[in-house]
Amino acid sequence: MSAFAMFSLKDPSLLAFEERRKAQYSNLKSIYQINSIPCDTQMRTILDEVPPDELRPAHHSVLVELQRGKVLEQMRYLEEGYLVAFDGTEYFSSDKLCSPLCLRKTHSASGKTTYHLQMMGAVIAHPERREVIPLIPEVISRQDGMEKNDCEMNASRRLLMALRKDHPHLKMVVTQDAISPNGPYIRFLKEQGCHFILSVKEIDHQHLFAQFYAAIERQEAREFTLDDPKDPAKGHYFRWVLGLAINASHQDVLVNVLEYWQVRGEDTKRFCWVTDISLSEDNVYRVMRAGRARWKIENETFNTLKNQGYHFEHNYGLGHKHLSMVFVKLMMLAFLVDQVQQLSCSLFRSVWKKLGSKRALWEKMRALFHCFRLESMEMLYLALLHGFVLPELIIAPDTS
Repeated sequence: MSAFAMFSLKDPSLLAFEERRKAQYSNLKSIYQINSIPCDTQMRTILDEVPPDELRPAHHSVLVELQRGKVLEQMRYLEEGYLVAFDGTEYFSSDKLCSPLCLRKTHSASGKTTYHLQMMGAVIAHPERREVIPLIPEVISRQDGMEKNDCEMNASRRLLMALRKDHPHLKMVVTQDAISPNGPYIRFLKEQGCHFILSVKEIDHQHLFAQFYAAIERQEAREFTLDDPKDPAKGHYFRWVLGLAINASHQDVLVNVLEYWQVRGEDTKRFCWVTDISLSEDNVYRVMRAGRARWKIENETFNTLKNQGYHFEHNYGLGHKHLSMVFVKLMMLAFLVDQVQQLSCSLFRSVWKKLGSKRALWEKMRALFHCFRLESMEMLYLALLHGFVLPELIIAPDTS
């Protein structure tokens, strides 16, 4: 809970939290229900021994409350299920510091070795909402007993299997980048009971697109053009073919190919996806919007963590066992709580609107923590929303 409080308050380092521990002990105890707050060295030592999977129940409990309160239903976009965007990102890199879990890359030109850690993240996204619901991530690291580096696809499989264990009945539509559409992975998604909308590049799937263009020649492709009601200068052109083999090696793995052109004047952009969702004029626009919403894991998640006060790329500690993994999962838990408040708490949204930015909100929170004795997070938000009176400065006379 002390480490969670550090990320909840957006402290930039363990040293900053250590200073807070000394000066604001009572507020940490009252708001975060911490009985004994360790120093920074104790925190590193204790958390390094914690298996990261022990944090799963905390993430799970938040999602359960969202489901019980019918809040999660606001994030439903497709009939087939909740849109879950997957992507990987790096959160640590150094040519000096490393732990046994670090991935290693040796540069051929210089011979220098770089050590790094990555995270495979997953969020429930909605094309028309700013909020995302982050799920517990999977760290991409060197696995026990393995000489080769871990990779995004292996981490994707581990993450999805763990999500299925935690949420066996959650209907999911997985959207992922162009490294994902291959026969074994699509089979895996189906085994996990998931629908999918996967970005695909023509240069990487020549057999698939040869079938696609052949179907167009045979006039088997369907086409649909749609004007944008919000932007008269913008148009949408769709073309799709059903039931094509993903590649020559997996003829039994059939997918539907959706090609989309966004046209605005002379500017055009092309996107392509493979999906198992049956396509028609009634749903191609929504499927396209769902496929493009994959960028929300970049824009609304990773960019937020890196640029809006979460200090995602700061090294809070590597440790010898699990420390870096525990820290990154606790940071994602704090981000989850913030996103849930943004989605469902009118008080939080009112304070955010008044202060104008998340950075300003975190700064004011930390300032009140320092100056006042607080009983709850609600009390803190109410003070930020309605204002507060600063105590008068008392200067004792020098009687020496």
